[in-house]
Amino acid sequence: MQSPPLARLLDDHRPQGPVETADHARALPLVGAPDAWDRATPLHFTASALIVHPPTRRVLLRWHVRQQAWLQVGGHGDPGESLPLEIALREGREETHLTDLRPWPGDELVHVVVVPVPANAVEPAHEHADLRFLLATDTPDEARPENPDAPLEWLTLEEARERTTEENLRETLDRAARLLA
Repeated sequence: MQSPPLARLLDDHRPQGPVETADHARALPLVGAPDAWDRATPLHFTASALIVHPPTRRVLLRWHVRQQAWLQVGGHGDPGESLPLEIALREGREETHLTDLRPWPGDELVHVVVVPVPANAVEPAHEHADLRFLLATDTPDEARPENPDAPLEWLTLEEARERTTEENLRETLDRAARLLA
């Protein structure tokens, strides 16, 4: 399977509602910019995924220390990376040790969200234009956190909605729920 390029993913994606429409519009000018994935810019792309286990309709959430929230897996592209789905797959494997992750139900974007990120000791506050996918696994019991500060939890969709404090993730969960139905 060839991972779709960034421009095609965003062109093919149809935002749902005014918030995602505005976020999608903010992300579009980054396409083709040489620093679109550069974490030193105030707004840059990241790629993430909600990992699902379709037979049980469960989702995997990860504790993010910097955000102080239960979120999906994902992150920044490494130098030279520019294919969002490949970045989401790599990040998913690194953060969960699941080796069988695959796009589900297809390789399209599920959600585009501009997320504020607070400053820390090494980076100023900035924003991520987060490109979200769904990834599935057949081996949920093999999930292992990448470190002790980033625990993982398999949850029902309802439990995940209650656990997260992020409204944008609740929207991603709602979209996953419709696909898992």
